[in-house]
Amino acid sequence: MSLWQYVPDTVIVERIGTMERAAAKAVLKRRIDQALGRGKADLVVKNARMLNVATGELVETDIAICGDTIVGTYDRYDGVVEIDARGRFAVPGFIDTHVHCESTCVVPGEFDRCVLPRGTTTAICDPHEICNVLGDEGLRYFLDSSLHMAMDLRVQLSSCVPATHLETAGARLLADDLVRHRDHPKVIGLAEFMNFPGVLLQDDETLEKLAAFHGAHIDGHCPLVTGKDLNAYLSCGIRNCHESTSVAEAREKLSKGMQVLIRDGSVSKDVDELAPLVDMTTSPFLAFCTDDRNPLDIAEEGHLDHLIRRAITGGADQVAVYRAATWSAARGFGLTDRGLIAPGYRADIVLLDDLVECAVSQVIAAGRVVTPDIFAGRTQPPPVGLDSIKRAKVSASDFAAPGQGPTTPVIGVLPGKILTEAQTGAVPYRNGLRHADPENDILKICVVERHGKTRNIGKGFVRGFGFKSGALASSVGHDSHNICVVGAADEDMAVAVNRLIELGGGFVAVVGGNVVGEIALPVAGLMSLDPFEAVEHKLEALRRSVRQMGCPLAEPFLQLAFLPLPVIPHLKITDMGLVDVDRFELVAA
Repeated sequence: MSLWQYVPDTVIVERIGTMERAAAKAVLKRRIDQALGRGKADLVVKNARMLNVATGELVETDIAICGDTIVGTYDRYDGVVEIDARGRFAVPGFIDTHVHCESTCVVPGEFDRCVLPRGTTTAICDPHEICNVLGDEGLRYFLDSSLHMAMDLRVQLSSCVPATHLETAGARLLADDLVRHRDHPKVIGLAEFMNFPGVLLQDDETLEKLAAFHGAHIDGHCPLVTGKDLNAYLSCGIRNCHESTSVAEAREKLSKGMQVLIRDGSVSKDVDELAPLVDMTTSPFLAFCTDDRNPLDIAEEGHLDHLIRRAITGGADQVAVYRAATWSAARGFGLTDRGLIAPGYRADIVLLDDLVECAVSQVIAAGRVVTPDIFAGRTQPPPVGLDSIKRAKVSASDFAAPGQGPTTPVIGVLPGKILTEAQTGAVPYRNGLRHADPENDILKICVVERHGKTRNIGKGFVRGFGFKSGALASSVGHDSHNICVVGAADEDMAVAVNRLIELGGGFVAVVGGNVVGEIALPVAGLMSLDPFEAVEHKLEALRRSVRQMGCPLAEPFLQLAFLPLPVIPHLKITDMGLVDVDRFELVAA
């Protein structure tokens, strides 16, 4: 089947040099005729109260659509198909400016089905989770998937595979590996450049990737970077950051020309803190993103609609919020064909029952009304990475933690944040070994290399999980996705890891040697083969099991998954050991 069968009218016109001009002219003639009212438009949304995010006004109007493109507003039209939107508000489709679809625990086609009915008509994803496991095979899987979706999924080329030299990843993508995909129709540019220490230290491989995409769009990732360090990072052509956690941090980035992507995921929740930043002056330089959000949170709270709702109820200007979620997001990524309900723009429209509550009533994506039928009959690429857990079973003795006395570094979990504290604690110490101290909320944490390369096991201690007995294990461990396990007893940790190996990846909870909750994620150890509804129900049951263990964290597995991320301050752990992120080096346990 031809690639062009998946490319919308707007792109066909833009790429006129690659097609017969006659075909492009025919598209334009149809638009002109329908805009002039010479015949019925393909689709007309009647009597909508349209929010114009350019002017801020609310106006009642018909919205005429030809194919995938809006051709008429501020007037009355007749359509072959008509939707009566009387009493409802029309806003542009929402744009998620930074998301890892893998973190929804479902494959891209299920991500599409999960979030499009909630108004997210465009998502800009970085598949570096699967790329860190499978490399180019994982990248091609996402590129192939993006061509078969009802929403517009844009794929950024993963810049940090591996993310750093302080962990063992399953693959490596060099500049030349990325450049070969640069002209794919769904690619915008280079994905989040997480290795900001590598930029500042002028690491050769880091600079090679930046040079290869010089002049193209490059996403950023620079938590707590400030002053001259931020200047140096931005001077490399990096355009945005989704890691701001305070208004002061975000304002400095804005003042230096950086687009701030306001995030609210399942762990990192920054909308409440940053909502005061959103006004009519700043909104052209802001956008929203979810980064990492699981199906359970999407079902219970929402997707981009949740972020919009939180920002408005947090006091942000209503028009500014919708502008940031649509037009500003599009402009920041060079998507000049969307983000407004206006003639010539892509027909991505969300009908709302209430603007403040962002109550989604109906969605139109590229001129098509979103119903279950829009997802039927799509051909999805076959799943990949079904044998990605290349690790023999472990024993309790593998988690023994030698040390020179009871005093040890402790990772301090901050609920609702991926930042951690670098703490120190004294743990039980016997025969040269350190042990967990669950009574004082200090558990053992280990990272088990699972790509079949080193057999490393990094060992340390963590405070904040709160349970007195049992263990949790996950094959989701950003960004190299080794197996992370936290527990009160080595025996339960071994049971959890071994069950995870049997599942081919996923999440496991163990108490007293028995598995009390689990979910299999066999696609690269990151995603389920089940529909998102089934994943949602399994995650709900797993969450109940972990709460019964006494864990107070809202999303314990996602919180666990970020502890091996050695580019987020301050103390992390990988399969190589504890990492002082501020100094960007391994430290003695």
